Amino acid sequence: MSGQLVFGFSGDCRHLAGVDEVGRGPLAGPVVAAAVILDPERPIAGLADSKKLSERRREALDDEIRERALAWALGRAEVEEIDRVNILQASLLAMRRALLALEPPADYALIDGNRCPRQLPCPAEAVVKGDSRVAAISAASIVAKVARDREMVALDARYPGYGLARHKGYPSRAHLEALQRLGVSPVHRRSFAPVRRLLEGSDGGR
Repeated sequence: MSGQLVFGFSGDCRHLAGVDEVGRGPLAGPVVAAAVILDPERPIAGLADSKKLSERRREALDDEIRERALAWALGRAEVEEIDRVNILQASLLAMRRALLALEPPADYALIDGNRCPRQLPCPAEAVVKGDSRVAAISAASIVAKVARDREMVALDARYPGYGLARHKGYPSRAHLEALQRLGVSPVHRRSFAPVRRLLEGSDGGR
């Protein structure tokens, strides 16, 4: 893959950003996005969709990306924002925040998925399955996932018993059983059906 592949852009693009997010499916924790501008003079071998890489390989690539990229930045949307605006809009908000945080700023952005956030600081286009097609988006997916996974490990220490460090907030059987046993924590998404049903059947959470 080429970090300088631009699908519909024909002008001079020195700072092409790839943007991706992680954390749309979990029942707990924020959604985290990353924007990455790769340096064509310092290529990084082995970039791929973060979901297809082992944790050890993601960690190693995350270090390389942060050290070799021209720029990288993180954006996020908190649990309260997810519950207020819905997970799709929160994901778009996190991606916009990541792109706005880039320094130097991007000339053009390739956004993983089928839609772009609004009010971006540069022209952009959506790339379906971009995390496996465009190196800069792959890099963003890796940086975002490593950052979010580390945060979920930290949240596991604050809210023990749910197994957040293992399943990262996704609705595994162990997670659902822990919710039944322990109730809903402050980092659980109350708008998501399994959590909402639990709250509707009880008098709240922790």
